[in-house]
This record gives sequence, C-alpha cells and structure tokens, in this order.
Amino acid sequence: MDEDNGSGDVSLSELQLSLMRVLWARGEASTADVAEALRGERDLAHTTVATLLTRLEKRGLLSSRRESRALLYTPLVSEADVQRSMVGSLVDSLFAGRASALMSHLLDAPGVDATELAELQALLKQRKGGRP
Repeated sequence: MDEDNGSGDVSLSELQLSLMRVLWARGEASTADVAEALRGERDLAHTTVATLLTRLEKRGLLSSRRESRALLYTPLVSEADVQRSMVGSLVDSLFAGRASALMSHLLDAPGVDATELAELQALLKQRKGGRP
C-alpha cells in the first residue's frame, strides 16, 4: 500500500504530502524551489528535500528532467488520485470498508456546522442522481 502510481495504492507521509503539494501547485519545480516554498512551514535542508524527491521519483510518483544544473520534478499522480487512495485505505483499515461509518464519524466531529451539512446533503443528492 506504499508503492505504485496513480493506478494503485499510494500512501504518503505528512512530509511527502507537503512536497507533493508544492509540485501540484506549481506543476514543476526544482529541489531549491520546493525547499524555499516549504521554508515557512518546515525548515528542511536542501539535501533532505533532494533525498525525499528522489525517493518519490523512484516510487513512480514524480518524473525529473535536467535543466542546466538543476533537476526539475513533475508529479505523475494527481492530488485527487492520492486523496482517493489514502481515504480508501483509511476506510478499509479503520472503518472495515464502510464509507458510511467514516461519514458518521466525520459528522460527529466538532466544527461541522449547518453550512457543511447542507453541502454534504447537496453532494449526496447529486450522487444519487437528483433523487430526493
């Protein structure tokens, strides 16, 4: 569950997700670009960022190309694919594969207000094909 690209299960750590978010937002970035973008959130050494990007590339989640002396990285999986995979793994492992159990858990969480409930109802109605 920790390997593969968009067609399989992808599980990323919080740090890996931070790097991927930079790449998803920019489309392509160098190691220095990623390190700089994360500077306010995390103070990572350039070599640490380089190692993490190389590992993500080896897993098939990124591609790289050389431009002058820099390697430019491009994501090969979409954020939606990673979200789908990670939520699917969460549902399988914590909620016995039952999306309704996850939804119930989320609805019990603090901070779910009337606006969010209305948005969820609209999504459910849309998913059901508009049936009431």
